[in-house]
Amino acid sequence: QVQLVESGGGSVQTGGSLKLSCRASGYRSSKYYCIGWFRQSPGKEREGLATMVRGYRGTFYGASFEGRFTISQDNDGNMLYLQMDNLKPEDTGIYYCAAAPGSWALVDGACRDLNIGQFHFWGQGTQVTVSS
Repeated sequence: QVQLVESGGGSVQTGGSLKLSCRASGYRSSKYYCIGWFRQSPGKEREGLATMVRGYRGTFYGASFEGRFTISQDNDGNMLYLQMDNLKPEDTGIYYCAAAPGSWALVDGACRDLNIGQFHFWGQGTQVTVSS
């Protein structure tokens, strides 16, 4: 069972930056994992921000997030990060770290499409508030 714990949320003003972290445990060596960041803003559905396959360098972003948000992971693949720059009030929400397990084909597709339905493991979320 994969366990994910986010940290780094907080309150910032418009134009500010935050770096979120996600500590993971429980990965199985026999599986691939797509790991990524999602958020749920007030009154909106949960949306995909950025993903990458654990242990690989390629990154994928949801529309309108590339350029302001940068996803990365440590060399061990147990820490996932999201650097967020030029934050706007509409970025306010709860940010979640998630993992999708499976074959290479499945996780590659989950990452490329930010397919939320493929993500079985979720953290508890961390609140980000951007004030104008």
